[in-house]
Amino acid sequence: MTALQPSVLVVEDEPAQREVLIYNLEAEGFRVISAEDGNEALVLVEEERPDLILLDWMLPGTSGIEICRQIKMRPSLRAIPIIMISARSEEVDKVRGLETGADDYVAKPYSILELIARAKSQLRRTRPAAVGERLTFDDILLDAETHKVFRGAQELKLGPTEFRLLTTFMEKPGRVWSREQLLDRVWGRDIYVDTRTVDVHIGRLRKALSRHGGEDPIRTVRGAGYALG
Repeated sequence: MTALQPSVLVVEDEPAQREVLIYNLEAEGFRVISAEDGNEALVLVEEERPDLILLDWMLPGTSGIEICRQIKMRPSLRAIPIIMISARSEEVDKVRGLETGADDYVAKPYSILELIARAKSQLRRTRPAAVGERLTFDDILLDAETHKVFRGAQELKLGPTEFRLLTTFMEKPGRVWSREQLLDRVWGRDIYVDTRTVDVHIGRLRKALSRHGGEDPIRTVRGAGYALG
C-alpha cells in the first residue's frame, strides 16, 4: 500500500515534455497525476489534493500564472507548493511568477535532476517523511528511511498502517485530522475502508507508543478526529 507516497500533479500541454517528467518522477518514487491544460488541472487539484504541483506557464486557454493565482486564493489548496516551469527566463517573469504565489520558478530548458531536487526541497518542507527525513515529537523519533520508530531509547514495533498513521501525525503535530482525512492519507482514496477501522488502528498505535511507559501523545478531539499533542 502506497498511500503515503508523495503525489505530484504535472501540468504540461506538450506531450513529449509531459512524458519525460512523468517517467523521471515515477522513477524517483513519486505518484504522478497529469493534466494538459489549466481547467483540467484545477479539477485534479480539488479531487486529488497533490503534495506538489509542477505547472507550465504557457498553457492553452487559461495560463499557468492564472491557475497558480486561483489555487493560491483557495484556503484549502494554498499550502500545496507550486513550482512554475516557463520558457520565460527574464528576471521580471520570475518575479511575476513568485509574486503570483509560486513557491519556486524553473526556466526552460531545465535539468531534470535539478527540477527533481527542487521538488524534493519543497516536499522537505511540507511532507518531510516522503523524502526520507527523520521526524521528532517530544521523545518520539521516526526514521522514514529505515522505517524505525523509537520512544526514548526503546525501539517500537509498529505495523505498516500504524507507521503510516504516526508519520501523518508527526508531519503536522497539533493538526486535527478527521477520520475521512486519515482514510484518504493513510489508506488511499481508491480503497474503501469503514471509518471505524481508523479507530481500531489508532487504538493499536496508542498501545504501541505507550508499551514502555510514557503518556499517550494522541489526543481525541470530540466530534472532529485525532491530533498528535
